[in-house]
Amino acid sequence: QVQLVETGGGLVQAGDSLRLTCSASTRSFTNLMMAWFRQAPGEERAFVAAVGRSGGATYYADSVEGRFTISRDNGKNMVSLQMNSLKPEDAAVYYCAASSQIVVKLAQKYEYWGQGTQVTVSS
Repeated sequence: QVQLVETGGGLVQAGDSLRLTCSASTRSFTNLMMAWFRQAPGEERAFVAAVGRSGGATYYADSVEGRFTISRDNGKNMVSLQMNSLKPEDAAVYYCAASSQIVVKLAQKYEYWGQGTQVTVSS
């Protein structure tokens, strides 16, 4: 069983930066594909970014490419999402997700989810 806990959400102004962190309770962190998804009110959960098991491969949604950076620290069982140049449309609940499969964008392939952290961006 993998437990994921996100931290770092909050209220920021447009143009600001925010860093989300996800801590994983597992002995098999290096076997997991890690990702961030987000869900705004009334919308479906959407892929934001993913990072491969070693941290060498990263993937981004078009809407965040160039502004967000995903990274992982396998020594600390942590994955982070650095969000720069935030826009009001980035406001959502952000979820950390983990998969034992090599997947990227398919939410249904991620077996483990955190409880989510709210990001609010004022214009």
